[in-house]
Amino acid sequence: MSSEILIVDDNADIRNIINELILDAGYKTRLAANYNQALTEIDKKLPDVAILDVKLDKGDNDGIELLSHIKSKDKDVPVIIISGHANIEMAVKSLHEGAFEFIEKPFDQERLLNFIRRAVENYSLKKQNKEYETKLFSSYELIGNSKNILNINDQINKISITESRVFINGPSGSGKELIARKIHKLSKRNKNTFVVLNGALLDSNKYELELFGEEKDNGSISYGALEKANKGTLLIDQVSEIPLDIQSKILRVLTDQKFKRVNGSNDVSVNVRLICSSSKDLKKEIEIGNFREDLFHRLNVFEINVEPLNQRISDIPLLIKYFSKKVSENYNINELEIDEDNSYILNHDWHGNVRELRNLIERIAILQPDTKEKISNIIKESLKNINFNEQLAENSLSVPLKEAREKFEKEYLTIQLKKFNGNISKTANFVGMERSALHRKLKGLGIKEFN
Repeated sequence: MSSEILIVDDNADIRNIINELILDAGYKTRLAANYNQALTEIDKKLPDVAILDVKLDKGDNDGIELLSHIKSKDKDVPVIIISGHANIEMAVKSLHEGAFEFIEKPFDQERLLNFIRRAVENYSLKKQNKEYETKLFSSYELIGNSKNILNINDQINKISITESRVFINGPSGSGKELIARKIHKLSKRNKNTFVVLNGALLDSNKYELELFGEEKDNGSISYGALEKANKGTLLIDQVSEIPLDIQSKILRVLTDQKFKRVNGSNDVSVNVRLICSSSKDLKKEIEIGNFREDLFHRLNVFEINVEPLNQRISDIPLLIKYFSKKVSENYNINELEIDEDNSYILNHDWHGNVRELRNLIERIAILQPDTKEKISNIIKESLKNINFNEQLAENSLSVPLKEAREKFEKEYLTIQLKKFNGNISKTANFVGMERSALHRKLKGLGIKEFN
């Protein structure tokens, strides 16, 4: 399907020259001769690329205002600014506001066409990546046989059929957004939108605009996350990063079920299921005055806690197998043969959690090693971690043999127990011991058994 370019210029001759140039290149076009026409076209349907003259009939910076309006709707749409009254300050301002390119009149037609081609390619790539990520995310499952993951899957099944607000707590990269998406997917709202607002990525001055939207002087409306998620689900990720004054406004929305847009005078009612997540301990944030306790209790109707990956080692082999299959399918290559008992993987700290593990497997897929040895080398280099045996040796050189042996056994058996999720029979079978002998060994080493 051919890309659509919006051309906005109050000079009919220039408008027609650009139009013919773009049509000859095989693209579709829409035209606007003034500010209000342009606004109507933008609000009707966003183009794939916009070409905006800076000065139209409304003021000296019409194009910059239209640029900001487009970016408020979709920051990825490329906008090319053209001007016959260009100066460095105007060029810098337009680029600062997010313009893709700035070009002066009279312009070289081939140069403008190159800008358009690059803009179309850029937007197309971003759209593909977005679709790919959405498809990838929606196809992912919550994988693991640890108690924590089994419990979370059970919780998801129970709370998805309710309308309760949910709070998901867990370290970065542990799968909080995936859990929220699964809740939405299994809920009655699954035919409607799932919107993500990341509190940690927002400009501190734009929280209200992003949440509540804005009514502009020209009568146009920029919709916020609450309206975009109407009848669906809104995930506020890293809710701990939202300023206290905005927290009080969120509390008011939860209480009144309505709000006003920025610069708006009328109440807006929405029907949204709210899910929040954080990698910080909100109870500690409340103690130090960074988060409202009354808001926390409103959000925390049902709480899900995700453990870090290094506390559920038994999930790692399953995740390796799962991601190897998924990534191989996505890259259309033979399934990766990654050793699920690789000591570098099992003993890595995984500060980035499941996301870090997925990224590692994607890196291996991109490099396409053709032997297990090459895969192992990529893992070593990527994790930048010393070998388990080398680590034990280094930690054991300054102690007597008996103590070093006990240290080795304790670390080794603790890892094996975690790998088999505390199952004594499976651990004993793997390490080559009788079940009763393993019980005695664990007791002697002071290792606490868990089920």
